[in-house]
Amino acid sequence: MNDQALSSSHIIITDQVEEELAAVRQKFYPSRVVTFFKDDFLIDDAKEVIREAYIAEAKIKYIVLAAKLFNEASQNSLLKLLEEPPRNIAFILITESKSALLPTVRSRMPIISRKNKKESLPLELSLKKLELASLFAFVKTHERTPKHEAKELIESLYAKALEEKILLNAAQLESFETAYRLIGLNARLNSILCMLLMKFIQNHK
Repeated sequence: MNDQALSSSHIIITDQVEEELAAVRQKFYPSRVVTFFKDDFLIDDAKEVIREAYIAEAKIKYIVLAAKLFNEASQNSLLKLLEEPPRNIAFILITESKSALLPTVRSRMPIISRKNKKESLPLELSLKKLELASLFAFVKTHERTPKHEAKELIESLYAKALEEKILLNAAQLESFETAYRLIGLNARLNSILCMLLMKFIQNHK
């Protein structure tokens, strides 16, 4: 999508959130730009955004939500507002990964990716031949993975299963959905990975 056409709400995926935030301010000057910049965007932040959005404006106002993490409850509370913004209000969401946003949020706004091209996350294990030793080694390697990268790790495991042409059973599919949800609830990543990967070992038996 051409940047020049983007005068309305959209999502920006970038490696440099702060730099992109500064670029947005400059791009839309002299229009009014109200920014909410957080490491973790929570429900109280969403309430502030809602209050700001309903302040009447004679000219277009851009409300920018920039964060590495977006709490699931905060996103749900903004869904209707993002789908039907008040008159003269446009929303711009800036984050490091599409995984930080719920599918329901992503479906409501066009997405621009400014991320540098990089290789897919290498996973040095085989789900098809997974054993307990390699499972625990993998969990140990990734136990300190930041939350905003944890969802990408789960997605990479799913991609690995497809790459190895594994026909996922109902329990395995459900474990991926559960893992994704638990990350949003701040569960320990090592516990999530063990729960998910054990489904592949059990399938070997």
